[in-house]
Amino acid sequence: MAGEWEGKSKGTVLGYKIFIFFIRKLGVGAAYVLLLFVAPYYVFFARKSTRSIFYYFRKRLKYSLPRSLWCIFKSYFIFGKTIIDKAAIASGLKGRFTYECDGVENIIDLLDKQQGGIMISAHVGNFEIAEFFFEEIDTRSQINLVTTDAEHRHIKEYMEKVTMRTNVKFILVKDDMSHIFEINNALGSGELVCFTGDRYMKGQKVLTETLMGKNANFPAGPFLLASRLNVPVLFVYVMKETNKHYHLYARKAEVKNRDAQGLLKKYTQSVEWMLNKYPLQWFNYYNFWETDS
Repeated sequence: MAGEWEGKSKGTVLGYKIFIFFIRKLGVGAAYVLLLFVAPYYVFFARKSTRSIFYYFRKRLKYSLPRSLWCIFKSYFIFGKTIIDKAAIASGLKGRFTYECDGVENIIDLLDKQQGGIMISAHVGNFEIAEFFFEEIDTRSQINLVTTDAEHRHIKEYMEKVTMRTNVKFILVKDDMSHIFEINNALGSGELVCFTGDRYMKGQKVLTETLMGKNANFPAGPFLLASRLNVPVLFVYVMKETNKHYHLYARKAEVKNRDAQGLLKKYTQSVEWMLNKYPLQWFNYYNFWETDS
């Protein structure tokens, strides 16, 4: 199996409609209950992702066989909760959740200096709701999220109809590489640009580094850009702690000029720290370490 991400998440429009109905009519808790019936489906029928997440628990975290099997269900269940939370928050129910910020002053400091900076996150926790954090922190609209536009079109269109968007700006990754100019323009204007650093698409340049005791490939772009431009870098994560509480982490990274590999090493160490604290919130459901085990 290929180690690169295929670019699309799972799900159907009908599934999203059902959860939106439950959220709006019966509440977030009722939508969580529905997940108790949905998560087992993915355990048994999403074979590739189940095999990949089992490998993570069994081989990388060294869990026992029974614990690894149980954690597969727990992983799908928590991931489903984060999707529901995103839909609820985007539907205007942000006040139902509580938030805690750890290191937010690092983000504010970069915004105040207006010198540009790069934030790098990962698909751990619920980074999908980061834009709702950033909207409160960034009153001047200086944060740009770099994202692919590869979500299933029908799901994307439906979610745009029923949810609201924030004032955070988005830079879409394009085949013609024009997004590189947008990123440079944003940085040149003293704005912040946020990437996820743990997924790459076929054909992208990659760097290799150890994560959880085994080598894996990572997209080279964020690390090359950050090290060559010599701009401040933060590692940022949004983690789910209880049903209605989230924790934002923002940590400074030391960056040496033109040392992309060194920056990647600090990034993987940062991701490992988060996974040791929140082991069930690793949401890369594909063959991340490129193994058929």
